[in-house]
Amino acid sequence: MVDDKFWQTKTLAQMSDKEWEAICDGCGKCCLNTFIDSEDEDDFSPTDQLRPGEELIFTNIVCQYLDNKSCSCTQYEKRQTLVPSCVKLTKDNIADIFFMPKSCSYRRLQEGRGLASWHPLLNKGKKSKMHAAGISVRNKTVKDSDVPLEEFEDHIAEWPTYDCD
Repeated sequence: MVDDKFWQTKTLAQMSDKEWEAICDGCGKCCLNTFIDSEDEDDFSPTDQLRPGEELIFTNIVCQYLDNKSCSCTQYEKRQTLVPSCVKLTKDNIADIFFMPKSCSYRRLQEGRGLASWHPLLNKGKKSKMHAAGISVRNKTVKDSDVPLEEFEDHIAEWPTYDCD
């Protein structure tokens, strides 16, 4: 565990790999399936931002490799091989994280909002305040392997957009 409050004195770009990993709050929301609702139904091109008329929609459907209790990936080291669409946040792509929930600690720091009071770094490494605040995916999800693609829209969820302080 990193002891000092490095996130208050360093930018994301200045952080060591260990510090970068420690910024992740472990909520599991990045493992949720999302889609972009667009007024232009024919435009399926890749994007690094939401365009006018588009909205990011969250579901309660999570990657099959997420442990629902710990909110951790069971295949973290192999995740991008097993799930090619799994996005690995890096210092190079952090500016394009529009698809991350507002509560995401990387996004919060990128936007100058600081860490939330429930963040494990502010709570002796514990996730209990995060779970109690309803931020994590704990006990709120179904596995993507259990839901047919045509039923994803039946699993739209508002709770992933929630942030506090």
